[in-house]
Formats: sequence, structure tokens, C-alpha cells
Amino acid sequence: MPNMTIPAKSERIHDGNVFSVDRLTFETEAGPLVKDVVRHPGAVTVIAVTGDRRLVMIRNHRVAVGARLLELCAGKLEPGETPIESAGRELEEETGFSAASIIPLGRFYTSPGFADELMHVFEATNLTSVPRRLEPGEDIEVVMLTANEVEEAIRTGALCDGKTIAAFHLWRLLCKTSGDSDG
Repeated sequence: MPNMTIPAKSERIHDGNVFSVDRLTFETEAGPLVKDVVRHPGAVTVIAVTGDRRLVMIRNHRVAVGARLLELCAGKLEPGETPIESAGRELEEETGFSAASIIPLGRFYTSPGFADELMHVFEATNLTSVPRRLEPGEDIEVVMLTANEVEEAIRTGALCDGKTIAAFHLWRLLCKTSGDSDG
């Protein structure tokens, strides 16, 4: 079995605004093994819950798939920013809500087969309206859904964003564990 912990060679082959790509070469008995790895600064996604237990979702145009996707608000960590700071910023920018309470729920790798992006999941409650601050080119619509409506959207395929599905199920698991009920 090859030693896949320390590459014999590492070369940066792309350095972009959102991510970089490193080409890693490992020495194996069969010869060199090359792996391209997407390097990402990390990201957050926020499950914002209104006083009447609706979830603040967004419809976001995603260039990579050429479609508007139903998802939770999310974004990448900025340099020097903690995940909780990023969660508060992204919530305000994309949804127009500020939260008096933001708590971490967990984290997961989005696609560890080729990327090191670590997604931090937060629940935001005690929401108040603030001005949205969309970035240039963002086309985001705010949508309010109950947890049951989100589950139905997942079942029917109307919601097919992986980070949202994973974060929502983590939230539901933790809500059931803590005795919260939502619908």
C-alpha cells in the first residue's frame, strides 16, 4: 500500500479567488501516483429559524450547474474570520436577517475525495431584519419554509444541494435529541 500521507512532490497548478488546486505526486511501488486536490479556506452554512419555526432558505443562481438552487445561506470563510463571524456575516448579507443567537451544530467535509473544504454548520435564532448586502453578481431570493416543507423538497428532488441536505439532517437530528419539535 502506498504512503499517501506525505507527497513526494506538491505543485500549485491553480490559484483562484475561491479555491486553489495542488497537484500531489506520491511514490508507489507501481510508480508515481498523481492526485489533484482542491484547497478551500472553509465555509459556513446557517440554519436560520424564525420565531414561528420557519427556516430562512434562499434560491441562489449557481453558475457551475446553470440553475437556481434551493439552499441554506452559506459562504466561504474570509481571511482572519472565525466560522461564527462568517455565519453572522453571510446570514445578514444573503437573507437580510441578523441573529441574537448563533450556535455551532457541527462540521463536515463537503467532498473529501478531491477537496479539503470543511463546512461549519450553525443554527441562528432570535432573528431581526437588517439590510441585505448582496455581492456584485449575486442573484438570491429569500424563501421561508417549514421543516416539513424542506423534507418534502428533499424527497422530491426540488432541493438537491448537498451541503443543505447534510446540514438540515444534522439540525433535525440535534433538534430531536434536544426535544425541540418543529414542522
